[in-house]
Formats: sequence, C-alpha cells, structure tokens
Amino acid sequence: MSVPTRVRAAFVIAIVAVLTFSLGQRISAQEDVVHILKGTVKSVDKDSKTMVVKSADGTEHTIKWTDKTSVDGGKEIGKDIGEGSKVSVKYTEKAGEKTAVGVKDVGKSTAKAVQ
Repeated sequence: MSVPTRVRAAFVIAIVAVLTFSLGQRISAQEDVVHILKGTVKSVDKDSKTMVVKSADGTEHTIKWTDKTSVDGGKEIGKDIGEGSKVSVKYTEKAGEKTAVGVKDVGKSTAKAVQ
C-alpha cells in the first residue's frame, strides 16, 4: 500500500465511524423524548399497571406505569387517581408503548387556582 492509499483508507474509516456514532446518538435521543398528555382518566387496570386517558380531542391513550413513575403529592394510581380524574401525564414512547414518567392530578389544583 502506498501512502496515499493508506491515508484514503484511514479517511474512509474515520468517516464511517463518525456517521455510525452520530446515527446512534440520533436514535437514542429520539427514544428519550418526553411527551405531555392532558386529559381525563377513563379506566385504570392495577393488575396490568395501565390506564386509559382521554384527551380533549377525544383520542384515548393507553399508558403503562412502573414503580419508577412519579405521582404528584404521594398519590396512588388506581386509588387516589382513578376514573374521572383530570391528569397531566409525562410519558415516553418506545415501540408504540407509552410509559408514564410522571402523573399529576390537575383537577383539584386547577379548582383551587380558580377560587
């Protein structure tokens, strides 16, 4: 191999490495996007740890929660937050599955703010 061929090969390898790294960063960044949904809880299934939240436009979203999901005010989903509760849910979505990061009961706090 002559010097120009070695330099060209190293340059191509460097470009491939940079493109591979940047594509990986872009994919992982897309997976960590947090969405916010405001709506009314239509149903809660404590066994499967899922709830259905109906947004203002009528769309129903099935959202799963985990032990890591933070719930505002030490409340419990299925007990304190249940059917009919007005909520704001922060969630991530991976492979079509929505997982709650945080849930806040906004019905009572909104009523207090209006009074």
